[in-house]
Amino acid sequence: MTDFLLGRKPKYWWVNQNQTFRQEFEGGYLWSPRRNRGGGFNPSYENMREMAPGDIVFSFVDRKIRAISIVRFCATPSPKPEEFGNIGPHWHPTLGWMVAVNYKPLNNTIIPRDHMGVLAQHLPERHSPLQLNGAGNQAYLFEIGEDMARIMMGLIGSEVKEFALRNYISADKRPVFVENEKAITDWENAEQRKIETDDRIAETDREVLTKARIGQGLFKQRVMDIERACRITKVDNPEHLIGSHIKPWRESKNTERLDGENGLLLTPTVDHLFDRGFISFENNGDLIISPVADRISLDKMGIPEAGFGVGTFTLQQKQYLDFHRDMVLLRRTR
Repeated sequence: MTDFLLGRKPKYWWVNQNQTFRQEFEGGYLWSPRRNRGGGFNPSYENMREMAPGDIVFSFVDRKIRAISIVRFCATPSPKPEEFGNIGPHWHPTLGWMVAVNYKPLNNTIIPRDHMGVLAQHLPERHSPLQLNGAGNQAYLFEIGEDMARIMMGLIGSEVKEFALRNYISADKRPVFVENEKAITDWENAEQRKIETDDRIAETDREVLTKARIGQGLFKQRVMDIERACRITKVDNPEHLIGSHIKPWRESKNTERLDGENGLLLTPTVDHLFDRGFISFENNGDLIISPVADRISLDKMGIPEAGFGVGTFTLQQKQYLDFHRDMVLLRRTR
């Protein structure tokens, strides 16, 4: 199925949105928690990180395929959307993954249960969105095969192809990056308001925590007790360096926000790439380049190739780096 996607072969996804369709449709996104209620990994939630621009999604709501969408950008960390309200109080934790998509409500909605004669033989062997009798399975996001997607598109009709042609994702993703930047800023602002309104935190400590958000103040001093220069550029003048959190400030507890072991000294450009998940580091010091990163832009910024050695890390830094690779690094390949 590459003819109307300019040679790129997409993946196909089925999302169950009985609880959150209105909010996600109006907001132009998909959202799931990172972990299940017990704190473990959930294959459905992990699927969010396998989505890539150009993938096609079928929205299953009240037994019908109500909409289709095309993925605009890969999954990025995001708190539970405020518009969800009390939906999903059992989700743990409230931090999750958000995927930007373009939606189209369908004129020709279909009920998959009515078409099991042709769909049943194409259901995934594992983690199927449907049972053989057409009843839906309880999970959020499922990958489906191309054959099943072809059948569903055929049942829906020409509006799928027309929508895909109009919304094909080009190489220019600046509008989506702008939206992601705003979402992260809003998230950090919300965390700062919590600090500012928490009477249990002394006023002087509030100031220290606020400066830590921008990589300055006491946090930077503590990082400088461990680090001497930017790990990539080797710049060692403190005036040109930021105390960059390994586990992002927005996701850290207050103690972690001031922990020097949760920091690296980085130049502003490298700090941006690291904080947004375009680069990370292996525990052995090798540089990791996200497959989402634009190599041409990285070259202009002087970022070396993956595998470039940046030196050793302390044991606690490695623990924070484990979090960064698991929860911040943009890892989807295409």
